[in-house]
Amino acid sequence: MEKNDLEKKTNGSEKEHKPEAPLQNELTEPAAANTQAEELQKQIDQYKDMLLRKAAEFDNFKRRIENETSNIVKFATEALIDDLLPVLDDFERSLKHSKEVKDPHALFKGVEMIYQKFVKVLEGRGLKTFETVGKEFSVDYHDALMQLPRKDLPPHTVIEEVEKGYMLNDKVIRHAKVVVSSVPAEEGPEPGRSELSDNKSKD
Repeated sequence: MEKNDLEKKTNGSEKEHKPEAPLQNELTEPAAANTQAEELQKQIDQYKDMLLRKAAEFDNFKRRIENETSNIVKFATEALIDDLLPVLDDFERSLKHSKEVKDPHALFKGVEMIYQKFVKVLEGRGLKTFETVGKEFSVDYHDALMQLPRKDLPPHTVIEEVEKGYMLNDKVIRHAKVVVSSVPAEEGPEPGRSELSDNKSKD
């Protein structure tokens, strides 16, 4: 009987001590959760700091690009003007000595040289003219000021250039102002007479 009683007491004591294990787990789980939460908060803080840094870097980059773009627009013509300054100097010298020059031909030659120098500078920057007289009229290159009846030319042929057209790097920046041929009427103005001359005669 004593042995059985001892076994019962032993078994009973074991049953009484078994609930202690869950109590320990309940104590360790909140601690682990707190640790995990702290780690997550650290990561959040790191990402937040990185985001703020990137935002600041982007603002600085944007401000720098805006300043550079503004300077490019502001000084875009600096190189061209620098090339034109010698031409301006020649014009000033020519005007200064024009009253002293007695030979008109010499004055003309001097102005012509300045003009050629000026054209050379512009051509070096991609500016060029295009031929118009004898070409077929095109809205891409020409502005028609008037039409003249012509029997010796096909209709819509440029017969006179009133103002030159210009291209910059193959792009038309100014259309040429031209006079264009038209089909002569059976009874109309004499060949070669223009509407402009008719208007002048009326005046």
